[in-house]
Amino acid sequence: MANDTNKFQAIISHCKEYGFIFPSSEIYDGLQAVYDYGQMGSELKKNIKDYWWKSMTQLQDNIVGIDAAIFMHPTTWKASGHVDNFNDPMIDNKDSKKRYRVDHLIEGYVEDLKRNAVEKIMDNALSLETIKKGDDLLAQMDTLLATDDFAGLKKMIEDNKIKCAISGTCNWTDIRQFNLMFSTEFGSTVSSDDEDNKVYLRPETAQGIFVNFLNVQKTGRMKIPFGIAQIGKAFRNEIVARQFIFRMREFEQMEMQFFIRPGTQKEWYEKWKATRLEWHKSLGIPAEKYRYHDHVKLAHYADAACDIEFEFPIGFKELEGIHSRTDFDLKQHQEYSKKKQQYFDNDIDPATGKPYGNYIPYVIETSIGLDRMFLAVVSHAYEEQDLSTPDKPDSRVVLKFPAKLAPIKLAVLPLTKKDGLPEIAEQIMTDLKPHFRCFYEEKDSIGKRYRRMDALGTPFCVTVDHQTKEDNTVTIRHRDSMEQERVPIEKLKEIVLSAIE
Repeated sequence: MANDTNKFQAIISHCKEYGFIFPSSEIYDGLQAVYDYGQMGSELKKNIKDYWWKSMTQLQDNIVGIDAAIFMHPTTWKASGHVDNFNDPMIDNKDSKKRYRVDHLIEGYVEDLKRNAVEKIMDNALSLETIKKGDDLLAQMDTLLATDDFAGLKKMIEDNKIKCAISGTCNWTDIRQFNLMFSTEFGSTVSSDDEDNKVYLRPETAQGIFVNFLNVQKTGRMKIPFGIAQIGKAFRNEIVARQFIFRMREFEQMEMQFFIRPGTQKEWYEKWKATRLEWHKSLGIPAEKYRYHDHVKLAHYADAACDIEFEFPIGFKELEGIHSRTDFDLKQHQEYSKKKQQYFDNDIDPATGKPYGNYIPYVIETSIGLDRMFLAVVSHAYEEQDLSTPDKPDSRVVLKFPAKLAPIKLAVLPLTKKDGLPEIAEQIMTDLKPHFRCFYEEKDSIGKRYRRMDALGTPFCVTVDHQTKEDNTVTIRHRDSMEQERVPIEKLKEIVLSAIE
């Protein structure tokens, strides 16, 4: 536990030092739980998006993409249930005035219990008993949350003497619901009492897909089953946003809503569960890093739901959700808009021998947090390696990104700044830049430049030396193995493209 926590902190520091992620508005001391993606982070993030988008749209015959607006008519959120149901149970400490999400408060207490148990591992029996107690508390919390038993949750907090981190007291208010949507006003004349002007920053991207269901189906002549994918920003007023980019107030989602015939949802739900897990494993991350977690409490729109969890340095946490949303969303939008959201299915029903006819489709949703995916990729890629020999101490930090996701694919490094080597290196850059992201550097020793490229996750480094002038070959270095080989310059494009496709 302690080592994993240390690794998580090292990853956070590394992300800032090498231009992946910065605290937002840092010159003004930052804004809590808001982050900016730097020059390396924005490239990695784009590559993850492109890989997901390609797998969801380009490689599928029946899934298309859209880009819906962040602002939507406020009735959208009434119909979806977000105005009335998008709440988290919160509790305040009367002494510190600090507000906590109840599940986060209890989870933090359990994490401390387990951490202390690991630190006292010499008393093995006691440690195991403490760890079991923590697991039992989490199971009890899930049960109480599933039934909205707020009195039971408060009793649980009081019985275990769970304290506020600020005041150190157990002086708690009753638990109540808190809506997570950000609201703002439209128009030139605004008033806090004018509900007609109120709009919301979307808390999810899914509703933009649902309200465009018929637009896409008709203009694209889509036939059920078919899907609509979208990548976009979402906003949630998290009271306790924490754990770096794992939980933020502004984040990005990659979602796909798959429209199906009613009665087939169980089959498609299982299919998409398996398909999405295979997508994650296609990145080369071991299967044991993932697991399914079935929801104890289903959302108001779902008849089945599970998460694909990833083993972050902070433990197994939700990475992607797969939900069987039934026909709830389209039915609600039909009711609130008074416009039919139906599909005419002229396929023949074998039970009746007649066309299926009109119906409101059911939906299977796959929803992945792009920022969490970014964190998962970085967490798995990050390694601190001891390369010392009996004669020489040495080490490196390397990001072992899949080549297709790496921000920089190829670094071109002239051995010296003279003798015509920079000119050859620049020509290589000119020839290869149109095909993939390249980086040029001539400062410092070649060893230091290799280490910088390792820390950025660059899979290939090419060194231009004096032999290059004689035979038109270069040394290509492979990041993970650090092996070097001599290859003709004209082979570089083929080598890199074969690794990133």
